[in-house]
Amino acid sequence: MSTLAHRRRARGDGQEGLAGLLLSPTLLLLALVVGFPLVLSVRQSLFQGGDEIDPTTGIIQQGDTFVGLQNYLDAFTSSGAGAGFWNAFWNTTLFTVVGVAIETVLGVAMALIMARALRATGLIRASILVPWAIPTVVSALMWQLIFDANGIANEIIGQQILWTTEGLQAKAAVLIADIWKTAPYIGLLTLAGLQTIDEQVYEAAKVDGANRWQTFWRITLPLVRPVLMVAVLFRLLDAMRMFDLPYVLLGRLRSGQTLSMLAADAASKTDFGMASAYAVVLFLYICLVAVIFVRGLGADVIGDADGRARRARPRRLRTTAEGDLP
Repeated sequence: MSTLAHRRRARGDGQEGLAGLLLSPTLLLLALVVGFPLVLSVRQSLFQGGDEIDPTTGIIQQGDTFVGLQNYLDAFTSSGAGAGFWNAFWNTTLFTVVGVAIETVLGVAMALIMARALRATGLIRASILVPWAIPTVVSALMWQLIFDANGIANEIIGQQILWTTEGLQAKAAVLIADIWKTAPYIGLLTLAGLQTIDEQVYEAAKVDGANRWQTFWRITLPLVRPVLMVAVLFRLLDAMRMFDLPYVLLGRLRSGQTLSMLAADAASKTDFGMASAYAVVLFLYICLVAVIFVRGLGADVIGDADGRARRARPRRLRTTAEGDLP
């Protein structure tokens, strides 16, 4: 028995070694394109005052000064750089929470429509997915024309609203444009989950007398939940680093400034220490949200739900005769 166990252990060690060897190129690539820039950003965030432009010569003067955590302290203060940080932080949070929530509802509705369409199925799916296929910059320019003072939006509502000026209307403009573009993304992934559900499940529910709402709430939503959670997680991470849409649509307005825009603005002023601090804080914020989402809502990111279910089953299964309760 001990010899058999030893052989199994040796076989398992060999498989783990082979898996590590096969994954090593990917891990090396990730270390180069993700880990190395991250380490450099953390290091740069601890310095300040370097790379200033001489006003007389226009030459960039080198020489960073180590300040430790001062850049982070300045970012979180209520005045100076901190005022811009908290504005960008709450804008990012608003666009993420409100936008993704509405996109999820609309995406599920789109998926249900695409899954149940009997006529012109290809046309309906293509028309729903067109906004997702349009480049973000092109989409932002299009919505900039729509939200113009003399644009279609004001013609529809019958009021003269300056959408691209400071105020809540600017935030609403960003949300509308972002929801219009990215809701089809959630709809597409949800549709893939819906197509894996066996039609016999719906037939059994229909025989049992379940109505459409009960079928959706008790069958469709639970079965599509793993795919939907992953789609929402990816969309959350994407929305938290939003840059191009508000930048093109609103420019540098404070009402549409996000953390990514704040970091880019600091870098354009050669304040690379503060820009790196903003980027590191955004990275940690994204990691925190991802961990909370995965641990709290159980998003199956690595696709191991079936494996966990098998491990949770008892080793001995009880068989029952026909007609017995399971």
